[in-house]
Amino acid sequence: MTKRYWVAHVDVDDIETYQSYIDANAAPFAENGAKFLVRGGERVEVEGNARARTVVIEFPSYKQALACYDSKDYQAAKALRDPVSTGDLVIIRGYEG
Repeated sequence: MTKRYWVAHVDVDDIETYQSYIDANAAPFAENGAKFLVRGGERVEVEGNARARTVVIEFPSYKQALACYDSKDYQAAKALRDPVSTGDLVIIRGYEG
């Protein structure tokens, strides 16, 4: 089965408050089998423009990727993130090549 991913690009305005989002999202991610593949880190923008932070999270299935996002616990964590960040998030199916 092809894995599913969250791919997020985020600008953070207040890292201390954003840390509370990171702490709060741990439970819903664990409950849905999430595995971080990229969580910030060093990078080079070689084409185009991007936000300051990139995150890629792998899920065992599309159902779990969506269930995590829609969960009460993740939405509560997201409410902590929204006032202190701007981002783009897609939930996408992996390549089966």
